[in-house]
Amino acid sequence: MASLKQAKRLVIKIGSALLVDRKTGQLRADWVQGLAEDVAWLKGQGIDVVLVSSGSIALGRGVLGLPARDLALEQSQAAAAVGQIRLARAYEEVLAPFGITTAQVLVTLEDSADRRRYLNSRATLEQLVSLGVVPIVNENDTVATDEIRYGDNDRLAAQVAVTVGADQLILLSDVDGFYSANPQVDPSAHRYDVIDTITPEIEAMAGDGVSGLSKGGMITKLMAAKTATKAGCAMAITEGSVIRPLQALEQGANATWFTALVDPQQARKRWIASMKPKGDIMVDDGAAHALATGKSLLPAGVSLVSGAFGRGDPVAILDSKGHKLGQGLARYTAAEAGKIKGHRSEDIEALLGYPGRAALIHRDDMAL
Repeated sequence: MASLKQAKRLVIKIGSALLVDRKTGQLRADWVQGLAEDVAWLKGQGIDVVLVSSGSIALGRGVLGLPARDLALEQSQAAAAVGQIRLARAYEEVLAPFGITTAQVLVTLEDSADRRRYLNSRATLEQLVSLGVVPIVNENDTVATDEIRYGDNDRLAAQVAVTVGADQLILLSDVDGFYSANPQVDPSAHRYDVIDTITPEIEAMAGDGVSGLSKGGMITKLMAAKTATKAGCAMAITEGSVIRPLQALEQGANATWFTALVDPQQARKRWIASMKPKGDIMVDDGAAHALATGKSLLPAGVSLVSGAFGRGDPVAILDSKGHKLGQGLARYTAAEAGKIKGHRSEDIEALLGYPGRAALIHRDDMAL
């Protein structure tokens, strides 16, 4: 069994049914307080924490007096607009006494499908986490239409875990793991403690079903597990209604763990290495040596830029003799890279007319 203490970066997905009382439509204040204590405990272990939280529509529905049945798109968006404020404030209020700063990050499917927006999201989340902030991520239901929706926060949580390079993803749910069949219907159904490979047989076991307040069933959780584990992130499904759900998981509460297939950083570098370069960046001998020791590529070490690439596109990195050292994701367009090549990072703003990033290719976005 995995231990949460082994994680360096942890993404926790929280379902609506855990946050919001079904009968009253109010936030379960005691549960949120317990979650805050768990987050503080994890942060105390030196673990980065990102929360992916449902609940805005469920909270807003209660405030606006909307019916319990499925809502029209514009009703859901209105409920989300009202509920998101309350959700963000609730997290801020329970985490602040522990000295933890929170940030609200709202995303849509387009933010991961579009490379530039994906890189912006990744950079923002990385900066927040590096500053010790706990980001509270949710789908931007106030503007999202069916065409640009994740549709459930299980898959959103998996994408966030991939984006931030998490090594563990915990789905706090209303079920205590993955079962061979629906245990509410089939008394012979058994829970899996560990799943190393998601086989067609495992996929066939995932029946469709939703709780009263949430949209995700076991199928979406399995889809999340596929996304996470391929990127090197282990994932657990566990029942989260107890007051300290993460501490309970660490102490052996029922759960199903899906094991990571590779290390997250290794998976990312394989992904980068598999792309077709859209341009070339030639570096001098000093920069080549710096790259070999794990440094980022700074503009000062670049001698030549060729090709037509945009920000976030893959480019080949060549040494002074034209031999390929590897490739990476450019943080500037080809035109911008051409203007700043050979110059120090502090000169970027004067050259481009706006502040830029110090590295042309960050070491995390590079496969050598």
